[in-house]
Amino acid sequence: MTVRRKAAAVAVMGFAPLVLTGLAAAPASAHGSMENPVSRVSACYAEGPENPRSAACKAAVAAGGRQALYDWNSVRDGEAGGRSRSKVPDGQLCSGGNAEYKGLDLARADWPATGMSSGSFTFKYRATAPHKGSFDLYITKDGYDPSKQLKWSDLEAKPFASVTDPTLTNGSYVFSGTVPKRAGRHLIYSVWQRSDSTEAFYSCSDVVFGKDTGGSAPAPSVPSHTPAQGASHSAPATADPAPSASAPSEAQIAAGTSKSTVHHDHTAAITSAPAGNAPKADGSAAPADGTNLAETGGSSSTGPLAIGGAAVVAIGCSVLLTTVRRRAAAAGRHRS
Repeated sequence: MTVRRKAAAVAVMGFAPLVLTGLAAAPASAHGSMENPVSRVSACYAEGPENPRSAACKAAVAAGGRQALYDWNSVRDGEAGGRSRSKVPDGQLCSGGNAEYKGLDLARADWPATGMSSGSFTFKYRATAPHKGSFDLYITKDGYDPSKQLKWSDLEAKPFASVTDPTLTNGSYVFSGTVPKRAGRHLIYSVWQRSDSTEAFYSCSDVVFGKDTGGSAPAPSVPSHTPAQGASHSAPATADPAPSASAPSEAQIAAGTSKSTVHHDHTAAITSAPAGNAPKADGSAAPADGTNLAETGGSSSTGPLAIGGAAVVAIGCSVLLTTVRRRAAAAGRHRS
């Protein structure tokens, strides 16, 4: 075999295992954040990463930078594996233990908030990359002090709402929960743990309950002060009421995609739902319109698809190598 033929053979044979390894190892990352009640990071992103309106969001940018807001749907721990309580440190719950999101951990009483009522509530979780998994929602205990950094012990020990594989409607997971009685400012903490990966996502939603139990909170006004240059970014519990929080619109999400460092190439395909839209074992129901947004990540078809793709690549490499050998042989006969 000539040097040229040997080089071609080595290149082709070496290419196949590299591609096969890539197919097996390339993970699909989930992304999302609470939409209602809107998460702290989503509310600040909706205000505008370059020029947020509220004092709290301005302080978050000063502490952690604007990129954290553009990456609003990626407050995560890729290796949580159901161990969030031991993986995410006290004082870093809202950032999920990620330094780039440290601005979200600022202890303030003026974060943009959602009016909340006790009793039945419909939660919405925006999933820019849907995956199978479970949601656990925790609420702060009576006596919660927003002027102190959030600790696990500030949350009730057990979630007040838990759901597995909830309904996905128009790009958001939708599920119901019964919110405990509270008064004044509190926080709802969500943990989305994927079942097809060790990855988990976290969000802090600031909420304000009305004076009477079950009442809705009035729309708060924008605070009149901003932190002085070089001063602490924390706000006392007696600070002016926070502005009302809102989730980012579809246009805002699309506009910020180019500036996000988050993986965005998941395909959202519409497929048919099971006949009858029967409720699942966890109590969640299939969409009434008979459609589901296709989910990425692990499923019963993922393995066969990967193996099939690998087989195609292997066959292609074999054909290419055979062609190289035949051409080399033909060239040798021509020279003789």
